[in-house]
Amino acid sequence: MKIREKISPGIILSGFLIFLLCLSLTFAVQAAQKSQQKLSPEKKFILDWLGQKEQIEFFGRISDRIWSYAELGFQEFKSSKLLADTLEEAGFTVERGVAGMPTCFVATWGEGKPVIGFLGEYDALPGLSQKGRVPRKEPLIDGAPGHGCGHNTMGTAAVAAAIATKKAMEKFKIKGTLKVFGSPAEEILASRPYMVKAGLFREVDAVIDNHSSSDFGTAYGVSGNAVISVIFTFRGRTAHSAGAPWAGRSALDAVELMNVAVNFLREHLNPAHRLHYVIVDGGEAPNVVPDKASVWYYIRNTDEELESMYEKVVNCAKAAALATGTELAEIRVLSATHQFHGNRALAELIQKNIEQAGMPAWDPEEEEFARALQQELNSREKGLRKEVTPLREPRDSFIGGGSTDVGEVTLVAPTATVRFPANVPGAIGHHWSTVASVYGSIAWKGLNAGARAMALTALDLLTRPDELRKIRAEFEEHMKNRSYKSFLPPEAQPPLELNRNLMEKWRQLLEQYEIKDRP
Repeated sequence: MKIREKISPGIILSGFLIFLLCLSLTFAVQAAQKSQQKLSPEKKFILDWLGQKEQIEFFGRISDRIWSYAELGFQEFKSSKLLADTLEEAGFTVERGVAGMPTCFVATWGEGKPVIGFLGEYDALPGLSQKGRVPRKEPLIDGAPGHGCGHNTMGTAAVAAAIATKKAMEKFKIKGTLKVFGSPAEEILASRPYMVKAGLFREVDAVIDNHSSSDFGTAYGVSGNAVISVIFTFRGRTAHSAGAPWAGRSALDAVELMNVAVNFLREHLNPAHRLHYVIVDGGEAPNVVPDKASVWYYIRNTDEELESMYEKVVNCAKAAALATGTELAEIRVLSATHQFHGNRALAELIQKNIEQAGMPAWDPEEEEFARALQQELNSREKGLRKEVTPLREPRDSFIGGGSTDVGEVTLVAPTATVRFPANVPGAIGHHWSTVASVYGSIAWKGLNAGARAMALTALDLLTRPDELRKIRAEFEEHMKNRSYKSFLPPEAQPPLELNRNLMEKWRQLLEQYEIKDRP
């Protein structure tokens, strides 16, 4: 007897979906195999070398050590030394203390053209101390610095990429020169303008930048704000605040009046432009009229409008001095940098190499941490990203936002940035959640992925002159109607003392949490 079974439409649909899934996985495997088949021996060597467990751990531990140092801008003595020593031990010649900055270095290997540069940062941020891989706010030391932007991973990724590229050049007899630019104090935007001023990028053909992110991608075009970082200092006259206030002239009054005038100025600025300040010196006792007071401003705008906006702020300072009978004693520009001008041809080349490098494989513990952090931040619980981000095209109009002193480099050499996945989606920049994320295995895998993409790109620039010519031609066309001019005044010097006292306050306490084992 035949038994006829009735198959429900749902079962048929499920079976069809399973068939499609299997088909898509088959195509994915075939695509991956095809991609691997396209790899040159040189690229395969780089991926294999960086993909070794011991290399992931070696560079990961360097990143964690820098994370534990948590050194503020211009105070990164241990961080810069560790990176410079690592390059020196790998055969690079390292020049330290360049461009007037003790924690700035340039490491060089090879000879002749082309000259390919890697940028790396390693400074932390004040007040962001946090335990690594803990998905809730829990400082290591309350109030101490922390790596809230992932710079511990960025200097390390640049070093890893440069060493991997050098090894491939040695093995396959590839000519050219590699340079790693160890760049301090990016969080106060204060090294690249002085590095450019010192001529460090003069012979460089192309520059590969990198930044910690939660995704794996790149972009091109003009972005971010140009910025002038400046301290205004007023001088007045002391007096007894109660007994004879009329005999004094308050420098603090001048600072406050300047800030009032600047805040009224905001009404007449484009909403995308940015003005922010902190009072860094307001006197020492309420019963003494302050004879000295200072306010630190970030003035942000487009390259074209920055200087005009700066003059308006200066006029507010002059007016405040006149109104209070004080003297505007000093206008000290700490740093000044242009917007970021990302090279499209270089970004397109980087994107292809990001796709060849591929996303890291995340383990269950890493996913669990990511989801726990996202839950703590009331962010969408989606875990870690699994796919490479498509090439990001420029926005149609300027919308403001943050700044980076990498912008200065983009106007003297074609530059683009690799964003690599060392952070958790939903983590907030300059926040404890980023400090928690950029420590441990997620950061290790993410920076390693970034190093792979950078090294593959460097290899293309060294061995494919057609690509480099295209990149240089685009750069020269972009600069045709804009001659480079620094926003720094001639007398400006790196503000080396800026974080000195603050770092000394925390350094000894942080030492008890330092990771001391040498990778």
